[in-house]
Amino acid sequence: MGTLTTFGTSPFDILFRNFFETEGEFAPFNQIRVNHPVDIYEDTKGLCIDIACVGLTKKDIDLTIEGDILKVEYKKDSNTDKAEYIQRNIAKRAFNFGWRISRKFDLTKLDAKLHNGLLHLHAPFNEESKPKKVTIK
Repeated sequence: MGTLTTFGTSPFDILFRNFFETEGEFAPFNQIRVNHPVDIYEDTKGLCIDIACVGLTKKDIDLTIEGDILKVEYKKDSNTDKAEYIQRNIAKRAFNFGWRISRKFDLTKLDAKLHNGLLHLHAPFNEESKPKKVTIK
């Protein structure tokens, strides 16, 4: 039997190194992988969010806005799927997303469309955040 020894390191050193190591379970927030396909981008008209919703209808998805937080949720109902599958590759996974949206986007004018299995959300730029021309007196 062998023993594992760490010369010159304490348990605190190992904990500290593991906490800040980006290769392990802990990763910077902008590098966290989401298990559900989501694209978030900004175009010339505002903020766009595309979420894969294959096989879902408008009634299946809950879309709520609370202040500057946008929430998108789908709860899978296990009672509706009673088929005995021979092969199953289309995943209708439940998801629950929430994003804090910058005030430069107007969530009160959010546009949501579900087309060909893709939920497209668009929040236009807020009029107050657009650049304004100032005259010098």
